[in-house]
Amino acid sequence: MLENWQIGGFGLYVHWPFCAAKCPYCDFNSHVSASINQDDWAAAYLKDLERYGAETQGRVLDSIYFGGGTPSLMDPATVGAIIDKAADLWTFANDIEITLEANPTSIEAQNFAGYRKAGVNRVSMGFQALNDADLRKLGRMHSVDEGLRALDIARTHFNRVSFDLIYARQDQSLSDWQAELDRALSFAPDHLSLYQLTIEPGTVFGARFEAGKLSGLPEDELAVDMFFHTQYATEAAGLPAYEVSNHARPGEESRHNLIYWRSGDWIGIGPGAHGRLSIGGNRWGTETPLSPSKWLENALGDADKRERAPLPLSEQVTEYLLMGLRTTEGIDLERLKAQFDTQLDVNKIKDLIELHLVSVDQKTLRATKNGRPVLNGILRELLPD
Repeated sequence: MLENWQIGGFGLYVHWPFCAAKCPYCDFNSHVSASINQDDWAAAYLKDLERYGAETQGRVLDSIYFGGGTPSLMDPATVGAIIDKAADLWTFANDIEITLEANPTSIEAQNFAGYRKAGVNRVSMGFQALNDADLRKLGRMHSVDEGLRALDIARTHFNRVSFDLIYARQDQSLSDWQAELDRALSFAPDHLSLYQLTIEPGTVFGARFEAGKLSGLPEDELAVDMFFHTQYATEAAGLPAYEVSNHARPGEESRHNLIYWRSGDWIGIGPGAHGRLSIGGNRWGTETPLSPSKWLENALGDADKRERAPLPLSEQVTEYLLMGLRTTEGIDLERLKAQFDTQLDVNKIKDLIELHLVSVDQKTLRATKNGRPVLNGILRELLPD
């Protein structure tokens, strides 16, 4: 049988933990720092990569993803050094995708030429909104005009440019979102990530919500209407959903994110990064310290302080179902049986089919358009007791 990385893909995730400012809705591991020693950070990333390279020899690397934080605050030389080191350690796939997340500010856009020269071939831009009032509410540091200028600059350097928007925002009506999405589609994007605003514990928005000071959030029914309009409008524009929140023209899907959703293998380096590795007959979950200073100290040290634990089979099955059913390609029932030694209850599947929540096509199980908004309920039905 093929190894897991050969089925689901093999990727590298690089977490840059720093931001110019912390957005009030963000629960990612991001920090504001007055000074950053780029040389130390580059050295730490390279040393950690060498450790992983030693135990994954012979693999083909399908993607590299620079996330954060705000990776567009990295020096292009740091990005280039990481890409070069990865090329020394693994064979690059012929169509390797190398993505860098960027905030659309004019200062960071000036680095796009440097990132392209370093080897980045795809940029994902965090627009989040297309009106200035909501950008301010979301704590974003760019204006709409500034973002659109950055988009133009990005497109001069990269053939593949994606951008993100958040909907179901405060005081946003369905017609507001319809108009905003129409405007986004008018830019002829090849890929859009469209997320519903979620209020996460531990964020500024979370604290405001608990205190009853976050007004204007949509009722569930309105949020559902926004979700279904998003699916309709993007599909009509030639960017159908290939995952619950991601839409692309055929062939422009994020190859890196598909590794997650296909339960492939990926290395995660940087503060708070998680990974999944299949080594020695086990599937391991890896994690790193959240603290940038602690991660930096560990990575630069001579002792190997990487943390990992074998994932129980039940957790692997849950992840495969949870991630795979988010996508339109669904899950492979034969892989589920062969790799995870699991077969789903046929009667439960039939019940879900009758409710028009899932479909089965030969050996593939998929959530339907009506099923994707209620995936948690579907999983409760499907997962073995």
